[in-house]
Amino acid sequence: MGTKTRSKKKTILLSVFIPLGLILALALGYVAYFVLSYHRVGDQPELEITNPLTAEPATATEYKLLSYNVGFCTYTPDFGFFMDGGKEGRARSAAAVREVLAGIVDLIREEDPDLIHLQEVDKRSDRARKVDQVAAFDEALPDYTSVFAVNWDSPYLLYPFTGPHGAALTGIKTYSRFGIASASRVELPVETSLMKLVDLDRCYTVSRVPTENGKTLVLYNFHLSAYTSDGTIAVEQLEKMLADMKNEVEAGNYVIGAGDFNKDLLEDSGAIFGVPNDGYNWAQPFPEDVLEGTGMLLVAPYDPDAPVASCRNADGPYNPEQFRITIDGFLVSGNVTVVGSARVIDTGFAFSDHNPVEMTFTLEP
Repeated sequence: MGTKTRSKKKTILLSVFIPLGLILALALGYVAYFVLSYHRVGDQPELEITNPLTAEPATATEYKLLSYNVGFCTYTPDFGFFMDGGKEGRARSAAAVREVLAGIVDLIREEDPDLIHLQEVDKRSDRARKVDQVAAFDEALPDYTSVFAVNWDSPYLLYPFTGPHGAALTGIKTYSRFGIASASRVELPVETSLMKLVDLDRCYTVSRVPTENGKTLVLYNFHLSAYTSDGTIAVEQLEKMLADMKNEVEAGNYVIGAGDFNKDLLEDSGAIFGVPNDGYNWAQPFPEDVLEGTGMLLVAPYDPDAPVASCRNADGPYNPEQFRITIDGFLVSGNVTVVGSARVIDTGFAFSDHNPVEMTFTLEP
């Protein structure tokens, strides 16, 4: 074999293996960045209270609480999310995010609730085109005091490749027409395997509202784990939060939790809404036994005559064959009376992969 031939083959090999080596090095570097960037926010005993108010709720008076996972203000009915089997990972534009947010604000104003629990409100996220939804909701709802806590602060996800999900700073936002004396973020247990990189961080917030009779209305806002290996971690999260609630019940306070359980609150939503649960491990029935001895009751929003689901699996545009489930609802202590039935507000999933849920209640003397 001549020198010229060997040189030519060497050049060909180098032209192939050098780019492959660079690609491999970049891939390994990205994986290392993603794994090493993972962190947990941790407990935060003193959250900032925005626009402080002094009004106090009274007993034997009807109040309304609305809870809504707003889905980072991106899920129009034709949106399919890659983690649910769809193809999209971010909003189509900042203008689209603002349009969805405006629709949510209009709905809230129409319902005119006294308390609002929002989940998946993005503060600085690529998936929401950097629109600061926390500031936007605050500006649109000036009659409320509010508290925000980061649920997770995730590194840049380079997928889907056609429109990467990116980095996400998202959280839980509580609004109240009454004064919030203090608020805190409580960290929840998450999976310890590599699944933690998918499900990220989780927490609940505790907002303490003084009442006219000298007690405290303690509000729990939460968004429990969804993308887990078997769904059991959400039970551990429930147990931790309920232990906290039990302490408040024993202290004689009023306790209300509202948020996204990521558990089937109707036991078998697939049968109710006509689309069976086909392998959605996270969509397990709410474990009623965790309530024993806590003094708390589950309030699932449900109208047997006209059932409406609170969530759709966004594996593509909304359609009648899509798996639907009610995973958003309420927990109340025995001294909180629910007036009528809690309900799902049927938006047709116009602004999120969730519909908002609502409950009217009174505080017992």
